This record gives sequence, C-alpha cells and structure tokens, in this order.
Amino acid sequence: MGKMKNIFSWLADAGEKSIINEAEKHIEETFKTVTFFADAVTAFINRDVSAKSAAIENVRESEHRADVLKAKMINKLSESLLVPPDREDLMRFVKTLDKIADWTQGSARLLGFLESGLPEVVLANMAAAAGLIVSAMTKLRESMLAFLNNDLQKALSKIDDIDRLEHEADDRKKELIESILQAKLDPNSLILTFHLADYMEGVTDQINTAADFIKIIAIKNK
Repeated sequence: MGKMKNIFSWLADAGEKSIINEAEKHIEETFKTVTFFADAVTAFINRDVSAKSAAIENVRESEHRADVLKAKMINKLSESLLVPPDREDLMRFVKTLDKIADWTQGSARLLGFLESGLPEVVLANMAAAAGLIVSAMTKLRESMLAFLNNDLQKALSKIDDIDRLEHEADDRKKELIESILQAKLDPNSLILTFHLADYMEGVTDQINTAADFIKIIAIKNK
C-alpha cells in the first residue's frame, strides 16, 4: 500500500497551494525572528551598542511580518476545504508559531534594557541559551519543510532533536539563573536578566509545542 498524503499534499491537489506558500513564508519569517535575536545577544556580548539596537529592531520588524502572515494564513484556512479537525490542528500550529515570534520579541525587548558589564559566566550562559534557541528553531524549520514535502519520517526525526534541545534549554536556564544569582548584580540587572532567562527558555518551550503539533498532524496522516 502506498504512502498516504499529508494535509499539505492534499491541499496542493485541491488547488489550495496558497496555504502551502503562506505556511512556508510563516516558518521562514519566524526563523528570521529567532536568528535576529541571536545576533542581538552576540552584539550585546561584544558591547556593540549599534549592532545590538539594529538587531533588536530587526526582531521587532520580523515579528510584525510574522504576525501579518499568521493572520493571512488563518484567513485562508478558514476558507479552505479542510475538514474541521484538520483545520483546527493547522490553526493551532500557526498560532504557536506566532507565539515563538512573540516570546522572541519579548526576549529582545528585555535585552534592550540591559547594559554591558555583566560577568563572563552570565554572558556565556546567555550565549549558550541563544544558541539552543537557534538550533531548536532550525530543526523546527527543517521538520516543517520535510512535512511539506511529505517526508514524514524526516519530519518526525527532527522533532526528536527538538525534544532533546528543549531539555538542554531547561538545564541551561537553571545554569543561567544560578550564575545570575551568584553574580550579585545590581537590582535592575538582576530583575532583567532573571526575566530574560525565563523568556529565552519560553521560546524553546514554544518551539517544542509547535513541534508537537507537527508530530500530531504527521502521525494522523501516516
């Protein structure tokens, strides 16, 4: 028996390719939002105020573009021929992608208030946390593109990687918070870095939630 088509393959045959195009654009823009944030963290660590500000602005603009794409895709899904359960799965996935961009924007906003001069151990943990976000988002992007190409096995394999990275992000948050508390920062820096650690871990949590939706949809359409 041949491999069944997933939702997106069915949509292509049904003449709903615009939904596929919007899905690809949405995942790409969300990916950009995350990478711009990583650029901002790097600039902050390097004490490059201009580059940090530019990267944070890029995050803001990218998050806005992702929000516009989310609205367009939800509108298209509401008008599509998909049966309600499939439509609801995809809408939840789209909204979770939007939360990734939202949490990244929140992280960037907090970073914008921080001034240079944090201890090296705090900066090292911050850089590692940002790296995990990019790695997890890269895997999510690869999983989604594999799913769009009906390669369900590859899509599910990438999701396993995301689950591992999400656990690493949890551990990194613990290490970052420990380094923050041990650094004896001034009250403002303490509050900002503590919330930044929470927000950064929140980004990986949202990426993992989006991966779970792909897994649900992929298993349904195996």
